[in-house]
Amino acid sequence: MHDPNLGVNLLMKRLLSILRPLSVLLLSAGVPLAATAQSYPSKTVGVIVPYSPAGPTDLVGRIIAQDFTEKFGKPFIVENKTGASGIIGVDAIAKAKPDGHTLGIVPVACVSVYPPLYSNLPYKAADFAPVSMLATVASVLVVNASTPAKSLKELLALAAAKPGALSFASSGVGSQAHLAGELMALTGNVSLLHVPYKGTAPAVNDLLGNQVTMMFGQISSVLPHIKAGKLRAIGVASLKRSALLPEVPTIAEQGIPGFEAVSRYALMAPAGTPDNVVTLLNEKATSLLAKPEIKDKFAGLGIEPGGGTPQQLAATIESETVLWADVIKKNNIKVE
Repeated sequence: MHDPNLGVNLLMKRLLSILRPLSVLLLSAGVPLAATAQSYPSKTVGVIVPYSPAGPTDLVGRIIAQDFTEKFGKPFIVENKTGASGIIGVDAIAKAKPDGHTLGIVPVACVSVYPPLYSNLPYKAADFAPVSMLATVASVLVVNASTPAKSLKELLALAAAKPGALSFASSGVGSQAHLAGELMALTGNVSLLHVPYKGTAPAVNDLLGNQVTMMFGQISSVLPHIKAGKLRAIGVASLKRSALLPEVPTIAEQGIPGFEAVSRYALMAPAGTPDNVVTLLNEKATSLLAKPEIKDKFAGLGIEPGGGTPQQLAATIESETVLWADVIKKNNIKVE
């Protein structure tokens, strides 16, 4: 008697004979399948921080590492790879195996500002897979308390009256404080004298001693001096006011629309990291940053939690590259 299932069975066997070698071919070619994310991570994950312990980059890195260790059930270990203004650590991220087991906490400036700033940079923005924006740290324009200007308009008027006479300090050539000062000079149409220092502390010291007129400083580093009345806050360099200085208007509010000079920190992976692993990491980071206790901890340090998709992070990197490349070119700034 004819078996009605015989034809179906033969068809299934033929399909399996085709699909089995095809699946082997896909796996051997490194095509990321759904199982990649399900089995991730398969071992300890290194989280490279390109700066020394205790700074904002390191702080954000350790919060991420602790949370991911709990979420994934595998150790995420912070490794501080310091040197060359962050370049050594960031380059190590770029050159790591793109399997999701090496990640990095990368200051966005290292991939947006550095390419037009350094002629011999060993990496480029395309060497990274953006994962998630983690944090934004605002800076504030401060002057010595003896300076007569009490607003941005008054400060720009002083600068316009004596071109090149007013000076601004920074932690070094090419630093965020330096570029912020140059951007303000360009957009405010004034001439300012840049005075670079080897670090933030000596710059603040000379500002307190009235050796320089002004500087852009991260809020947490200058807030005690503002509260003590030794420095005066002129304007916040983010697009919205800071919770630490709610009474201080932004620079954008005071006549330079869209002015923004902030430090951003992002979770990045080497280019080529499987998309589903990047998506998984982004989801975990987003859920962490939404926690009220994380928001409170960040707020006390003047840090705004990040968020958004990998695509939005990539767009931010691109827009910052365009902005700062223009400032660097117009002021002929180079770091060798």
